[in-house]
Amino acid sequence: MYRLLFHRYSMLILFIINLIGTIYGYIWYGWQLEITPPIFLPFVPDSPTASLFFTIFLGLYLIGRQNGYIEALAVVSLFKYGIWAVVMNLLTIAVAGSLSWQGYMLIASHLGMAIQGLLYAPLYRVKLRHLAVAAIVVLHNDIIDYVFDMMPIYGNLMDYSDNIGYFTFWLSIVSILVGYIATQQKSSLRNLNK
Repeated sequence: MYRLLFHRYSMLILFIINLIGTIYGYIWYGWQLEITPPIFLPFVPDSPTASLFFTIFLGLYLIGRQNGYIEALAVVSLFKYGIWAVVMNLLTIAVAGSLSWQGYMLIASHLGMAIQGLLYAPLYRVKLRHLAVAAIVVLHNDIIDYVFDMMPIYGNLMDYSDNIGYFTFWLSIVSILVGYIATQQKSSLRNLNK
């Protein structure tokens, strides 16, 4: 499985898919970015930025380069925002009683985000300093989202923003731990695509 997953053509296809998904994600956030104060603009489009980190990882890897900071940001933020979006859409079903087809698309695509970040962990060259920076970034983003009220606007869920903020903080902690476990295990899988 890893031999196919780490094949150059598979990674090129995944690069293209993630690039298109990242662009679509920024477009999806367009209306919220229009009402966001400029100083907070980098912190609002969470999922597209997570997929951007992974897209950069893939692009660098395909040209024979790597960056531990990008890889740490990718694995931690992909897991965090992938799981976050799945939970928010399931919560929307619980609160509103239904979900649009776009919501189901978001569940599938964001679950894929969380999984792909972990699947490629054997290729990452992440050190503890890289994870420390990723941890600061995701926790800082939580502060921007839930102290300065810049969180993604999810219609019916806005009445629960304090609870969602609490959940998101602990999801960040879990994501950092998952990133640590995924990237600090030594594996011979790194060389399967050579």
